[in-house]
Amino acid sequence: MKDKKFLGIELGSTRIKAVLIDAGGAVLCAGGYEWENTLTDGYWSYALEDVEKGLQACYAALTKAYAAAYGQPLAHIDGMGVSAMMHGYLAFNAQDELLVPFRTWRNTNTARAAAALSDALQCNMPMRWSAAHYYQAVLDKEEHAGKVAHLHTLASYVHYRLTGQNVIGVGDASGMFPIQDNDYDRARIQTYNELLRAQGVQKDIYELLPRVLTAGQHAGALTAAGAKWLDPSGALQAGVPCCPPEGDAGTGMVATDAVRENTGNVSAGTSAFAMAVLDKPLTKAYPEIDMVTTPDGKPVAMVHVNNCTSEINEWVGLFYEAARLCGAQTDKGELIAKLFALSRESDGECGKFVGYNYLSGEPIAGVEKGVPMIMRLADGESNLSNFMQMHIYSAVATLGMGMEILAGEGVAVQRMCGHGGFFKSEYVGAAAMSAAVGAPVTVLKNAGEGGAWGIALLAAFAAQNKATLPDFLEDVFRNEQKSTVCASEQDKKKYAAFMARYKKYAGVEKAAAEVE
Repeated sequence: MKDKKFLGIELGSTRIKAVLIDAGGAVLCAGGYEWENTLTDGYWSYALEDVEKGLQACYAALTKAYAAAYGQPLAHIDGMGVSAMMHGYLAFNAQDELLVPFRTWRNTNTARAAAALSDALQCNMPMRWSAAHYYQAVLDKEEHAGKVAHLHTLASYVHYRLTGQNVIGVGDASGMFPIQDNDYDRARIQTYNELLRAQGVQKDIYELLPRVLTAGQHAGALTAAGAKWLDPSGALQAGVPCCPPEGDAGTGMVATDAVRENTGNVSAGTSAFAMAVLDKPLTKAYPEIDMVTTPDGKPVAMVHVNNCTSEINEWVGLFYEAARLCGAQTDKGELIAKLFALSRESDGECGKFVGYNYLSGEPIAGVEKGVPMIMRLADGESNLSNFMQMHIYSAVATLGMGMEILAGEGVAVQRMCGHGGFFKSEYVGAAAMSAAVGAPVTVLKNAGEGGAWGIALLAAFAAQNKATLPDFLEDVFRNEQKSTVCASEQDKKKYAAFMARYKKYAGVEKAAAEVE
């Protein structure tokens, strides 16, 4: 294993990235390609031509970086894997022809299907899930629905093109259809099929979905056609063993060493989500909680919010304009660091400010439209430290509301690993998040290469066939530099005071959204 090399590729929402690692997880080289979704026929989509173009450019950049770093071409790869944005809808006929343009997780046209399925299946069926997309197409009497022969996520589609194997990792599969015992829930499959029959569609959803595999299982090998598809130069040879394709949530858990029970990870940037690995099932379904799995099949409760740091960035931009107006020379990175540090001087009531950072709707809060709003009680102290602390707490408030549901279920997360721009400050972001999630927050000094690194680690794990995934990752992360922050009692009291106002005046925010 010592000299082996493993390739991970992840197709993110704005970037396709490839990472090559050694058996211990050290990054040897990387390559990337920028891309964007487009609005196609009323749906947010990526063209499959752009998938191919992006993958080829990304891999070419990686091989160029390898040759520059090591003075020789990349001649051999010992394992590889593919990850991508979870959820969405890629529908193909029996001739492998795409029936409608790829519908991504960003589309929200599936509300009717998601509600009907949540009721019939007695579980939360988010609008993003593949099964909701397909059932919505059936309800809408779309002409293509009766022609579907197989459904894919973006990761399982790319894996299919590379290997010819119609399979999917259990973590990514858990964003297509509910999982039970590392496979699609057979009882719910039957109920779903009955709903299809009632709409006149004689399909078995189980037969349309990719076969489920768990981390460590063999998921096929790179075919000659797949190698040529990824690397038109012909240098990449067929036969590379592949691990099961995964979604970005699963590779994020791997990349933050958060796959053991009672651990989790929280990503905080433009949007935010927290993943908590459970040691027992929740007692009931919650519309605010998505139930997914780790790549090795453990149940995970996922809290997803649409808004996090964007409103902070808007205000930093305004302060930056004011500074420039007065002739001050600074950059935004330095300014935001100083503003975050200043927030530590805020009083116990944050000046009695309350703010809602909803640039877009926020389902957990029951707000359908985005209307950012700031209020201050008349007897509060208005200063910059209080103002910034309010914004920082506002960024984590809705995530905290979701975590309160899990706390009510007795979910005790012992450690959360934080990643994303919110944690760039030395202490402030992690302390606020710790107060919101009710657990210490660990921030890795070297976050590796994100999801592409995570799927490369899964490829390395599949090659060793010895340790469990948690034990394998423990070895990888043993010497990783990290810092852990636990909210102080003062932090907890300050956050609790803010949340009391946040919930008390939530009706004002909802009313503003309705007027808008």
